[in-house]
Amino acid sequence: MDPRDTAVLLPSSSGNHVVDGFFDCAEESAHYAFSVQLLLTQYATVVPWQTEGVAELGSGDAQAIARVVRAVPGLTVHGTDISPTSVARARQTIAGLGVDDRYTVELGDFFSWAESPAGGRTSTVIANPPYIPAPDADILMPELWGGWYGNDLVLRLLKAGFEHLLVALPSYSDPAATLAAAGEQGYRVANFLAMGLEFGAYSREPKVADHIARLTADGHGWAGGDSYVVAVALLTRATEVRRDRSTELLRALQLTV
Repeated sequence: MDPRDTAVLLPSSSGNHVVDGFFDCAEESAHYAFSVQLLLTQYATVVPWQTEGVAELGSGDAQAIARVVRAVPGLTVHGTDISPTSVARARQTIAGLGVDDRYTVELGDFFSWAESPAGGRTSTVIANPPYIPAPDADILMPELWGGWYGNDLVLRLLKAGFEHLLVALPSYSDPAATLAAAGEQGYRVANFLAMGLEFGAYSREPKVADHIARLTADGHGWAGGDSYVVAVALLTRATEVRRDRSTELLRALQLTV
């Protein structure tokens, strides 16, 4: 299958905004969807998604991943989200695209699910978690807060015991610390896709922008004026993946290594 066949969300305008109460960035959604499909299909001999399916941390409205499921025969996804509104919207999206037989979303805490028997039978997780760094969650959209450095959920996910993680890593959310933690947990970067993005309304909020400026000045990431880079990376413990592309990934995120 050619990954270019993915019916991803195509940008209709620049920037990010809220549509019907949901965060939306068409460029980032398209990049995330294409990256997930490409990495899953290109590493199908390493990542057992064809036999196990994959789990998803934070499904949101499911717009991006529902289209990947539609484009990839045999892919099944079990999503978890803590927001009842998001779960309702995700189920609507999934049904509308006709993939409700292969993509389910449940209401609840992902990490509790991960400790269940079903979680124990799944070795692969996909996630585009909240990653806005700020001193606290008192920001324009608290759901986007990722902790002081923006990488709280990714660091927690690294410790959850899964063999393969497909995650979005932004350049201004201390990716070097994230990848160092990944290495300590036995992960290698099999490969990644990176894309430059402009700051949107939530990154430009003065409280957030000032915090990002301080973090990057202190060496906890990179931002170039009002732009940054997001990479979607496949982190794996699979022994057959011998090359670790962590250094290349950090360079793609504009970090000096």
